[in-house]
Amino acid sequence: MAPVSSNAAKDDYPWWLVALAVIALALAGVIVANDLYTQVFGVVLKGLWVTIFVTLVSFLLATALGLGLALMALSDSKVLRQVARFYTEVIRGVPILVLLFYIAFVGAPALVALVNLVISPLVSAGFIEPMQVRDVSLMWRAIIALMIGYSAFIGEVFRAGIQSVDKGQVEAAKALGLSRFQRFRLVVFPQAVRVILPPLGNDFVAMVKDSSLVSVLGVADITQMGKVYASGSFRFFETYSIVAYVYLILTIGLSLGLRGLERRLRRT
Repeated sequence: MAPVSSNAAKDDYPWWLVALAVIALALAGVIVANDLYTQVFGVVLKGLWVTIFVTLVSFLLATALGLGLALMALSDSKVLRQVARFYTEVIRGVPILVLLFYIAFVGAPALVALVNLVISPLVSAGFIEPMQVRDVSLMWRAIIALMIGYSAFIGEVFRAGIQSVDKGQVEAAKALGLSRFQRFRLVVFPQAVRVILPPLGNDFVAMVKDSSLVSVLGVADITQMGKVYASGSFRFFETYSIVAYVYLILTIGLSLGLRGLERRLRRT
């Protein structure tokens, strides 16, 4: 197959984006003009901030945990490498929805039982009350589940990005007397970011969509608000059309922003 010429690439105008923009504007007009769609949109939008909060907090925690897993997988310790590999393979093999139920209804009670065991002397002395399972909100159970589920994938992204850096540069930094942390912070990580960012951005967009799974726990996100409204009004077509519209605006907007950031990094 002949390679695509640079002129052809320049002429490849994003008509798909124009089509999406036209459709989005047309749907926005329908929402404004139709009282029913306006009402549905207002109800669904109440869950927007919950979706944003769950996604951001889960992703930040998953990124931190994923980076730790990547460093463990690349460490000199055989035990740490095996632990990281065990965690990654197990978590990647469990569906997010199953993990969500497991953390919510098995992990949270087990955690509460462990905390009560640790603080039992203080409870017996009457200083504090024992912790209850209901003290751990369903939202935070969902956040923990998403964090654990995505950390395994993000850890592999970090590992691949770090390993993509030329070993010669690492050796040169070592010869200059830089410590292990300095080599990572000043030499390895700045170069690895260019490789890490695109798949990390894809994981973030995927988490926006997977955050809809928290609705199975009754967390009042976009999907849950739509589900409640549809079940009460029986306006399933209108409601889930609006839910899909809001998610498309979020995910396509994020994808375009990440592509722009990726192009800027390639120019630098």
